[in-house]
Amino acid sequence: MSSLATSLCGIALKNPVLAASGTFAYGVEFAKQVDLNALGGFVVKGLSREPIEGNEPPRIFETEAGMINSIGLQNIGVREFVREKLPALAKLKTAVFANVFGYTTEDYVEVTRVLEDHEGLAGYELNVSCPNTAHGGIYFSNDPALLAEVVGAVKRVARKRPVMVKLSPNVAAIEPLARVAEESGADALSLVNTFVALAIDPHTRRPRIGAGFGGLSGPAIKPIALRLVCQAARAVKIPVVGLGGIATGTDTAEFMIAGASAVQVGTATFWDPQSPLRIARELGKFLKREGVARVGDLVGTLKL
Repeated sequence: MSSLATSLCGIALKNPVLAASGTFAYGVEFAKQVDLNALGGFVVKGLSREPIEGNEPPRIFETEAGMINSIGLQNIGVREFVREKLPALAKLKTAVFANVFGYTTEDYVEVTRVLEDHEGLAGYELNVSCPNTAHGGIYFSNDPALLAEVVGAVKRVARKRPVMVKLSPNVAAIEPLARVAEESGADALSLVNTFVALAIDPHTRRPRIGAGFGGLSGPAIKPIALRLVCQAARAVKIPVVGLGGIATGTDTAEFMIAGASAVQVGTATFWDPQSPLRIARELGKFLKREGVARVGDLVGTLKL
């Protein structure tokens, strides 16, 4: 019988399919729709030092093969999260990761420091696709020096849990940044985040998203995401978590063959909150059909 059980940075997972940050709220909101304990794990929406209201609407626009969003990282702030959400999350038997972001290195460090004082989390995911306001708006994800600074600073604070770094695809080459994150102490990488995109209403001649540009996700980005995951996985020795347009068990298998040790499902949960569970079941059937004993046996088997 094929086994879906695996691990990530020493964290046991029932299966390698996680719900992605930004699409699964704080997890507890889906408790009536999804058996949270059956998930491989999930990543809560991004947490900042202080609450953020987010961008002006409209925030989401459906495209031909996905969606563009610009939520503006709306969240309740890390202190409210540990008071209102974390107690319920701590009772779950699945791996819960906190997505952390900020606009200065100190922001990332403070959010992580607050979370370190509380139980209930398996690890952290750093969203580095944010502009560093202390350095003129340069994106952490695009600048090797800034990336090294923020990852190193968080690692010095995060003594209890592993740190996964979520890389942006909006770069010239992914390999140098993947290596910088690894060298700075990252325990794993996740990629890709959304692609910067634009949708236009031809009648009003205005963007269809209130903030103008937004992030493209969904099936449209899958082939590019697969390429980036493959390149990153071949550049580093730490685990890579793949995401970008995953909607089926076969999609998951493709990402794992490309080098991902686990995957995250995002956009698919908008139309089916139970999609991570369905995708895991489909992956199990794929393994059985292919005669693969353990899901980990797929990882990095791409023949290039």
